[in-house]
This record gives sequence, structure tokens and C-alpha cells, in this order.
Amino acid sequence: MTALAQELRPSGVIGELFARFPGEGFVEQATADGIPTMWIPARRLHAVMKLLKHELRPAYKMLYDLTAVDERLRQQRTGLPQSDFTVVYHLTSFERNSDVRIKVALNGESPSLPSISSLWLNANWYEREVWDLFGIRFDGHPNLQRIMMPRTWVGHPLRKDHYARATEAEALVMDQARVDREQEALRIKPEEWGMKVADEDHDYMVLNLGPNHPSVHGVFRVMLQLDGEEIVQAVPDIGYHHRGAEKMGERQSWHSYIPYTDRIDYLGGVMNNLPYLMAVERMAGIQVPERAQTIRVMLCEFFRITSHLLYYGTYAQDVGSMSPVFYMFVDRQKAYDVIEAITGFRMHPAWFRIGGVAADLPQGWDKLVREFLDWMPKRLKDYEQMALRNTILKRRSIGIGAYDTAEAIEWGVTGPGLRATGCAWDYRKARPYSGYENFEFDIPIGRNGDVYDRCLVRVEEIRQSLRIIEQCLNHMPAGDYKARHPLTTPPIKDRTMQDIETLIHHFLNVSWGPVIPAGECTMTVEATKGLNSYYLTSDGGTMSYRTRIRTPSFAHLQMIPYISRGLMVPDLIAIIASIDFVMADVDR
Repeated sequence: MTALAQELRPSGVIGELFARFPGEGFVEQATADGIPTMWIPARRLHAVMKLLKHELRPAYKMLYDLTAVDERLRQQRTGLPQSDFTVVYHLTSFERNSDVRIKVALNGESPSLPSISSLWLNANWYEREVWDLFGIRFDGHPNLQRIMMPRTWVGHPLRKDHYARATEAEALVMDQARVDREQEALRIKPEEWGMKVADEDHDYMVLNLGPNHPSVHGVFRVMLQLDGEEIVQAVPDIGYHHRGAEKMGERQSWHSYIPYTDRIDYLGGVMNNLPYLMAVERMAGIQVPERAQTIRVMLCEFFRITSHLLYYGTYAQDVGSMSPVFYMFVDRQKAYDVIEAITGFRMHPAWFRIGGVAADLPQGWDKLVREFLDWMPKRLKDYEQMALRNTILKRRSIGIGAYDTAEAIEWGVTGPGLRATGCAWDYRKARPYSGYENFEFDIPIGRNGDVYDRCLVRVEEIRQSLRIIEQCLNHMPAGDYKARHPLTTPPIKDRTMQDIETLIHHFLNVSWGPVIPAGECTMTVEATKGLNSYYLTSDGGTMSYRTRIRTPSFAHLQMIPYISRGLMVPDLIAIIASIDFVMADVDR
């Protein structure tokens, strides 16, 4: 190889893939997020994935996400392999502190490729989701059936030729034959869930927990096979809350989609806006001002506190302590008072904007924040006596639902659930965004990875959030609350009154939506429940061509069977409480 060829040879994981698979037709793709991205042929999928997970050093141990794109209407595809559908694999290496994106091009109306569920346990649900919503078959999958849509559903909703609204479909007629079919589809058949009703020497009980049960925190069902009180099998059943949030992203302008993001992790508020907007801003080339970044951080940490307080109270309630949740709701209301004073709303402000935030901080905001910072620490001390040191709570929690760091990574567990195993990895520290590199805070970790440690980590995270908010209060930068870039939507209000060009941008960007340059981008935040990402594809228009929402709760619920077998039903209730999920974050 000549010196020039060696100099031009790709480095990092892309270089390693080219070196291991020479002449295989691999194609590198440049993306706005800078994540190494490689197109590979389907026949090499297993070999590449095995290499990345087991043979490279350091390896890409976590299957972070798996999704697909219907490419058939996409216009801006210069330099990309011909493809009707593309399956996208997003892998993470904590040792490298880096990601890699692998793409496989597929053609035809009924495409298929090999399943990787034998390599990653958490690929099971992701492949089922892609089959359900895109109609891409995964050969060798152990249970390839619908996961979001009803089993009687016709079509695959994230295909471009599938209708987006009920008004675009044929009128629904529920004649008796259809009613009978739908009712039959709802019948519980234990064998379809991999369960036995009887064995050679005794019978089992099949118990339907949910989807309307207070312990499952929403419309979520767990099918249980019980041997007395002992759990033999626990199979989660999701999809009851599916609202098509990703499909909606294809029908809303970049600006008007912001309120939809609030409703994903509906306890995370503006924290849902952040990864979406960071992805849009990266593709648009918008640099967010320091003041806007700090305001975003402060509001995100307020929502981390409100979410963790709800978790704390309901977790204590689920293991038998009724009082804490009422006290913690008082504290949540105090936090929401501050949020409302700044944004005008409480749970779902949808207050972040492309390029910054909706408005500058109001007069007196600092006094309200200071009062909350003075109030909250002493309340946490009270809760420690009331809940964490409670003998019953500890007996119900310690040693229950435990897993180690390697198991967490195998299942795609992130956030407090990962840190409870002793892994001190926080996205805000490892890959700082929105100015988090300017803040001092610690990463709380546990030791045992059990129900109790998952609670301890979140409680300490509340204290760290208070530290961050205090730094925002004491060091709030001066300057603009929104960028002065032409794609900022809407532009700073006073400028629209001063020059006609900005007024025109305001009219076009708000009414039609800003035109975001063609490209792809994934941006991730350390959300309340783990890592939350938006993978956006722009076709150079006013709407997203593909909006993928990677949520932590989807990955976390898949682990329930693994950590609950052999335990008792009350232990399962404690495990479900400790995961900290909302079903909108699972089903989207």
C-alpha cells in the first residue's frame, strides 16, 4: 500500500471494518452527527455484528437501537446504495465511549434478513417492532409477531403507503363477523405466550396482571405462569398506549412537532424537546447561545427532580408505604410552580424552540428558584427516615430483581438502572451536551443492581440536580435566549419588528416550517429514565422524512422475565416499580 493510500484509509471502527472485509462492497456514509456509519450487504450482517460485539477490542457490547426506514419516497440519496427499505443498527461501546451505525439495504415488497437475536437478547423486541411497523421479516427470530399493533391489524403503519389518519382509511364497519374475530384475537392462549397450564406432576396458574392494574403504572400487561406463588414465567405485553408518535413526525413541520415530544416520557416535560431540537439544530448548523443552553439545562434538571419524586413516592407505595407519595406530591407542585412561572405551563410546557427557548427568563425567576433550593434538601432528609430506612421497604427491596453491569448492557439498560450496578457512566459527563461540561456534579452509583439500589441512585440524583440548578442560578450567562440564525423558529421577537427579512423568516418558518438541509442525525440526552435519542432524517424539506424515537423504557421492560423468574408475585410488583417507566415512553 502506498503512503498516500495509507493516509486516505479510514481510521477507527470504519477502518477496521474495511480491513476485515475487503472487497465486500461496504459503503461509508457521512452524517451530521459524526457517528461512524457503514452500509453492508445482508449476507455479511451476522459476521459484522459478531465482529463488533465479540472480536474487536474494545467491543461494541450494547445494541442501543434497531430500526428501519422506508426509502421509497426519499429524494436526497446521493452516494447511498439503492434501497427500498433500510434496517439501521446502532451499537454502543462504553469502553471506547463511541457508537457505530450499521445499515443494510433491502429491496422488494416483502424484504427479509437474518435475525441477530442470538447475538443480543434485546434484539427480540426491536426486530418485532420493525416487523410490525415496516413488514421486514427477520429469519430465525424466535417469536416474530406484532408488538405495537393488534394482531388483527392489516398493513405496516410506518410504511409510506400506509395511511396516517383514520380519515384517510376506509370507514370502519364492525359487523358481527368482525366483532367475533376481534374477540377471538383477545382470547388468552397460554401456549402462544410460551407457558404451560399443566406439567406431569402438577398444574400451573396463568394469571393476567394488567393492563388495568395499579401496580403496572399504565396500560401494560404481564402474563404470569405461577407455580403457587412462585413465578415460572413473566411475559410483558405492550402496545396498548401506542399513538403513532413517529408517524406523526412525518406529518408535522419541524417546529409544530415540538409539543408531541412532550408526550413521550410525559413526566420528562421539556427534557423530551431537547434531543429532538439538538438533532434539528445540528442538521441546520444552528449554534445555540450560552444563555439558552443554561436555561435548557436548568429546566431539564427541574423535570428530572419532578420525575424522580413521582418515582420515589409510587415506589414506596408499591412496596407498602402509603404516606411518602403524598408528601412528595407537595414537593412536585412546588417545582411545578417554578416551571410554570418560567414557561407558562406545568407538565407539558413544550417550551424549547429551534435555536433556543421560547422566551427569556421572567423577572423574579431567581427568587423562586432560590426558595425551592432552600426547601428541597431538608425534605430529602425526612424521606430518608420515612422511606429508605424503613425496615419493610428494605426487606421488600434488597436483593430483589438484581442484575450486574454486563447483564444491563446486554439488555440495553441505561440511566439509573445501569448506574445502580456500579457503572459510573452518565451521558452528561461522558459526552456533554448543552453546556453540561461547565457544571460540577457527581455520578451516583449503586453496588448490587437490585431494586433498592435503583431507588438510592435516583434519590442521590435529585441532590445532584439541585447542585446543577444552583450553578445555573449563580452563573446564568447574559446574552440572547435564542440564536440569530435564519432557521431559528420563531426568531427573536423584537427583531421581527425591526427588519423585513426577519419578519419574512418568521412567517415562513412558523407557517410552513423551516427547510432543514438533507441529512441524518442522532442526538441523545441523559433523560429521567435513561438515554433518550431522536434519529431524524431530513429530505431537504419542511418536515422530517423519518423520525425515530429511541426511549429507555422500551428496552428496560424487556428485561422483566429475566430478573423475575423464581421470585414471588409481590417481588414482581417491586421490580416493576423500580424500573421507573411510563407507557407512552414504551409504546410511543
